[in-house]
Amino acid sequence: MTHETINPSAMYDSLQFGFSHATKAQGKTVIHCAGQLAWDKDGNTVGKNDLAKQTEQVFNNLHTVLQESGATPADVVRMRTYIVDLEPANLEVVGKAIGKFYGEITPPVNTLIGVQSLAMPGLLIEIEMTAMVD
Repeated sequence: MTHETINPSAMYDSLQFGFSHATKAQGKTVIHCAGQLAWDKDGNTVGKNDLAKQTEQVFNNLHTVLQESGATPADVVRMRTYIVDLEPANLEVVGKAIGKFYGEITPPVNTLIGVQSLAMPGLLIEIEMTAMVD
């Protein structure tokens, strides 16, 4: 699988916000990861009322799903992030977690969406991903 992140120099620097403008990908297998929540193995919410802790758990869950699917963060070509009652202060918290998840990898496309609520009370963030592998 090959993919290329697209960040036109004629546009604003999206990388400082933790995403690329587009991802151009070619491959054989597409992995669609369901939106992951801040639930541990037993279905308990991790980090009640704490966006940073919930975001960390969400990325831990996504890492596990990707690994089980034969993918890594480097194979992710699309992210969608849903945050309850989105406000500018949330961007720093989520941005740090995105940076930690991808490390030196240029992050793929990400759409950040503010929502009124998620599936269950107390959940603050949900992230879904699409990955491509050979």
